[in-house]
Amino acid sequence: MHFIKLRKIWYAISIAVILPGLISLMLQGLNLGIDFTGGNLLEVRFAEPVPVEKVRQVVAAQGLEISRGIQKSGTTDYIIRTRHLTQDESDKLIAALSELGKNTVLRNESVGPTIGRELTTKAILALLIASVLMVIYITIRFEFKQGIAAIIALLHDTLVVTGIFSLFRIEVDSAFVAALLTIIGYSINDTIVIFDRIRENMLNRKKGESLEDVVNASLWQTLTRSINTVLTVVFVLVALYFLGGSTIRNFVLAMLIGVVSGAYSSICNASPLWVDFKLWEKRAKAKEARA
Repeated sequence: MHFIKLRKIWYAISIAVILPGLISLMLQGLNLGIDFTGGNLLEVRFAEPVPVEKVRQVVAAQGLEISRGIQKSGTTDYIIRTRHLTQDESDKLIAALSELGKNTVLRNESVGPTIGRELTTKAILALLIASVLMVIYITIRFEFKQGIAAIIALLHDTLVVTGIFSLFRIEVDSAFVAALLTIIGYSINDTIVIFDRIRENMLNRKKGESLEDVVNASLWQTLTRSINTVLTVVFVLVALYFLGGSTIRNFVLAMLIGVVSGAYSSICNASPLWVDFKLWEKRAKAKEARA
């Protein structure tokens, strides 16, 4: 298989995956957790299973009908998201839940809207700074066009993860930002390994060998390493998703999607994009020469 000659297919697949999520982001945005919007999050573990309808009735009886959601985790755990509660309201809610049966409060967190706005600003700033520093690093080590190709591939990974979370209304919290930054670091590492092999092969390029063939050979030479790396990470993440508990489940899901997307974009987006940039530059120079 010639990865570079099939690059239009890879681009089409990427667009097909990103587009529904992008539309969802524009129409309904992300399901922001209390880390961003402010509010209370109460996680309770009952000694015996309790029907979700009874939990809803208790929450409604406290005047919290507009609560942001009651999520059942496992057979006895409940995560209750509400507007911002005073200490007195929080105590009353916990006491009311105790009437349903013996329980343990696992989490009782309160985040103000000011902290949420600050977290949003810092999250966006962190992503921008990381992107700029990566472009500078890749430009110094390789060339500017490869830096741009790498950033487009990272943007692809970010849009895939955020799009899926928006599409399926999965809650986004501060751990999601950590997952995105980790995904970016993982993906750029894979991309740099491939770019490094391309550079080596370009130096030993045979006479008459096309740019597409050199890059394709480089991709095949690093393919086993890329697949082995992503599978090793995926195995760990799958185990964490099912065994790690509800607290880190969304973080692990974001990582799982991002790692797979990062491996795909490094192979099927970053290098093919660089080839297109080089070919466009070559055609532009040829056009100038004819003129």
